[in-house]
Amino acid sequence: MGTQAPNDQNNYVSQDVDEKLKRQKEIDDWLPITSSRNAKWWYSAFHNVTAMVGAGVLSLPHAMAELGWGPGVAILVLSWIITLYTLWQMVEMHEMVPGRRFDRYHELGQYAFGEKLGLYIVVPQQLVVEVGVNIVYMVTGGKSLKKFHETVCSSCHQIKLTFFIMIFASVHFVLSHLPNFNSIAGVSLAAAVMSLSYSTIAWAASLHKGVREDVSYAYKASTTAGKVFGFFDALGSVAFAYAGHNVVLEIQATIPSTPEKPSKGPMWRGVVVAYIVVALCYFPVALIGYWMFGNEVDDDILITLQKPGWLIAMANMFVVVHVIGSYQIYAMPVFDMIETVLVKKLHFRPSITLRFVTRNIYVAFTMFVGITFPFFGGLLGFFGGFAFAPTTYFLPCIMWLAIYKPRKYSLSWCANWICIFFGVLLMVLSPIGGLRTIILQAKTYKFYS
Repeated sequence: MGTQAPNDQNNYVSQDVDEKLKRQKEIDDWLPITSSRNAKWWYSAFHNVTAMVGAGVLSLPHAMAELGWGPGVAILVLSWIITLYTLWQMVEMHEMVPGRRFDRYHELGQYAFGEKLGLYIVVPQQLVVEVGVNIVYMVTGGKSLKKFHETVCSSCHQIKLTFFIMIFASVHFVLSHLPNFNSIAGVSLAAAVMSLSYSTIAWAASLHKGVREDVSYAYKASTTAGKVFGFFDALGSVAFAYAGHNVVLEIQATIPSTPEKPSKGPMWRGVVVAYIVVALCYFPVALIGYWMFGNEVDDDILITLQKPGWLIAMANMFVVVHVIGSYQIYAMPVFDMIETVLVKKLHFRPSITLRFVTRNIYVAFTMFVGITFPFFGGLLGFFGGFAFAPTTYFLPCIMWLAIYKPRKYSLSWCANWICIFFGVLLMVLSPIGGLRTIILQAKTYKFYS
């Protein structure tokens, strides 16, 4: 009789653990990042292209004009190499602990820096990036729709930018209810194709137009302060152009994995393809755009290219389709965070209603902020340095040093410290330029105009 009670107790404990594990699995099967793990390697390719090649590519010629030929080319190439290296690190770290996957950026941060500190370091930065990108894309989508409307129908009544941002947002009130990454694969593929298309239109149309007669490659600003602040702002635009790292682990989480065939193989294949596409988009647009227009290029090269009208209208429509896909890629981890907190911490029941309400509120929030502050160029520079630089250029390196502890002065140690130095410089300098641009534009700006 005496042995009966402990056995019953053990059974209760075992049942309790089983119940918790079952509930945990049900929640994981519902959450957007972990609910579907059957993605192919090419999903990772076009998800990464969609995340990386944003509308930021169209501001690269303007960034080149602020940087000049030498520094501009050096920073573009350095950024490409450094971000490819840090992306490789993240793909490697996704499954470095046998039997465990770090499905989210903050989970890797928690493993590297500790449960609480990891959350405090990663989550605020990741949220600033993802919510920031979504706001900027609301503005970009609205501006591109407005440009399309004006190009196609120049004699039509002028419509406020506010309404175009609302039209753009209306698409997301529908698309945001797709449950997970794999369900937006079609949208993401269309977006990736569009990004390559409008980038090609941008540099090919520039090349066709030829070099301007009075082209000048001198810095546009006449004062030293103007040149320095312009340089800083351009650094932010470059950082913004390489901002895909914030969703890399979340994309890799959708790829199936076994001990014999880990997910890093197909993921890396997709990343390499994505980075080749990134190079094909970025370098021709930045270099040819600057070569043709010099310091007279606008912060969106499609504005500089006013003719032929039908081609510019088409390119703007491609931008709209692309930022629709990009918005969804960056919104998905935010939805995951919000839904995780609601279900795991506040114990809401996972349901369609919960998802419907939270996602609509989020889309409405990004729309409202985008309508209120549409300083496109300055926003890129400000957000670019503030949060993109850490999460893309040096946070993966710090995690790598904390986890793998490479020997001092070894190649890995030196490479990581060089990336950290470059990334910290970007983080400190570019928000200064971006903030100045916002202040200058805000002087003449009227709310909801």
